[in-house]
Amino acid sequence: MWPKPLPNHWLLGSAIGVSVDSDDHVWIVHRGDSTLNANERGASLTPPTGECCKAAPPILEFDQAGNLLRHWGGPGAGYEWPISNHGVTIDAKQNVWIGGNDVNDGQVLKFTKDGKFLLQVGFGYAHAGSTDTFAFHQVAKITVDTPNNEAYVSDGYGNHRVAVIDTETGKFKRFWGAYGNTPNDDDPGRYRPEAPPAQQFRNPVHCAELAKDNLLYVCDRVNNRIQVFTPQGKFIKEQFIAKNTLGAGSVWDIAFSKDPQQRFIYLADGQNQKVYVLDRQSLQVLTSFGDGGRQPGQFFGTHSIATDSKGNVYTTETYEGKRVQRFMYRGLRPVQQQNQGVVWPARTGAN
Repeated sequence: MWPKPLPNHWLLGSAIGVSVDSDDHVWIVHRGDSTLNANERGASLTPPTGECCKAAPPILEFDQAGNLLRHWGGPGAGYEWPISNHGVTIDAKQNVWIGGNDVNDGQVLKFTKDGKFLLQVGFGYAHAGSTDTFAFHQVAKITVDTPNNEAYVSDGYGNHRVAVIDTETGKFKRFWGAYGNTPNDDDPGRYRPEAPPAQQFRNPVHCAELAKDNLLYVCDRVNNRIQVFTPQGKFIKEQFIAKNTLGAGSVWDIAFSKDPQQRFIYLADGQNQKVYVLDRQSLQVLTSFGDGGRQPGQFFGTHSIATDSKGNVYTTETYEGKRVQRFMYRGLRPVQQQNQGVVWPARTGAN
C-alpha cells in the first residue's frame, strides 16, 4: 500500500514520469483531466456528478512512508506548461525539470521544488527539426549533469536526437542521432526486426541517462535498443532488448542500481509489461519480473522507472495503468530464472 491514498478525492491520470531526489523523496508527473474519464472526474464536472473524483495536480512529491509532501503544476505566468507533460527529473540542486510530448510542445521547463518557475528553453508550436537549435519537438525526458551544468534532452517524439543544453542559460551546446550520426527527419518506415539496424533513432527517443563513469545510455524505444555514447556523442556500443517486439517497442526507460559501480540497469518495457535487470557492462539481460495486469506487481503501460538510495525500484504506468508502484530491494542472490513473472512478497520476498 504505497503511496498512501491521495487527499481531496484526487486521482492519478496516466503517470508518465518518476524521479527520486537526494532525500529519497519520490516525484511523479501525470496527466490529469486529459486522461480521466467522466466517471473518474465526476466531482470536477459542472454540475458535479458525485463526491468523487478530481485530477490531482500534475507534480506530486512523496516521502518514503508514502505521504504526499508537495503538489503543484499547470499553466502559470511566464512559461508555457506543456499540453501533454512528459517525464520529470530532479537534479542535484533540487530543481525540477519536465518536457512535453504533444505535437505542439517544443519546450523544456525548470522549476524549484516548490514550483517556482526558473527557466524555459524552446517554446510551444515551434515544430523545430532535428538539427534546429531554437526549440525542441515533443520532448520525452531530461537528464541533468549538475557538475558540468549540462542537461541531456531526449528529443524525442517529434525529433530523432539527443540534445545537450546549458542548465543555467538554456543555450544549445550539441546534438546527435543514432551511432553519433547527424540526425535527420526522414521517415524510416515501420520497424522490422529482420532489417539491418536503423541508422537513425526512431520516435520516440525516450531517455538519455548518464552513468557515474560518464557513459550516456539512450533509449531508442521502437528500435528496441539501448545505445551507449560518450557525453560528446561518440558511439560506444548498442544492445537490442526483445528485438522482435513491435508496436510501441521494448526500451521505454532505464534506471541504474545504486551500488558504487552501478552494476545493473533496470529497464521498463511498456509493450511486454515487465522490468528487465541487465548487467550494465555487457548489457545482457540477467532476469526480468512482471506481467500484464492490474494487480500489485503487474503492469499496464510500464512507462518510467527510478531507483532510490536503498535500491528500491519505482515504476509508473501510462494509458489506463495510472499508478506508481514500489518494489523493495532485498539484496543479491543467484538468478533462478530468466523471467520471474509477477513477484508477490508472500512467494519470494524479493524485488
